[in-house]
Amino acid sequence: MQIVVETTVSAPVDAVWRAYTTPGDIKNWNAASDDWHTTAAEVDLRVGGKFSSRMEAKDGSLGFDFAGTYTRIVTNELIEYSFGDRNAKVEFIQDPADVKVRVSFDAESSHSIDQQRDGWQAILNRFSQYVMTKR
Repeated sequence: MQIVVETTVSAPVDAVWRAYTTPGDIKNWNAASDDWHTTAAEVDLRVGGKFSSRMEAKDGSLGFDFAGTYTRIVTNELIEYSFGDRNAKVEFIQDPADVKVRVSFDAESSHSIDQQRDGWQAILNRFSQYVMTKR
């Protein structure tokens, strides 16, 4: 099953793309809530290139790595990647004033669909807020 989340960012597409793909920016927005943060991020933005980020609870109680391989990239338009046995697609859809960022990903079985959707949506909401305040 595919889960889809999206947000609209009021910024030029090149700024949205850069914030989504730059390790320093990723560390600023990649968390589902204020009690989590990303302590490390790496991006090799090319087909076959790897990415990874380390997410940790700020109290040090939990942490995990999120990593994968880019399978398709169209600058300022599309990123597709695999992570484990799952796939995801990030679309950057431009209109005259905004960019809609839509993320579609394969669901997993350890968490409910609602938990997965809510977590990924929270991260995407933080992304949008980060880009708009960075401008």
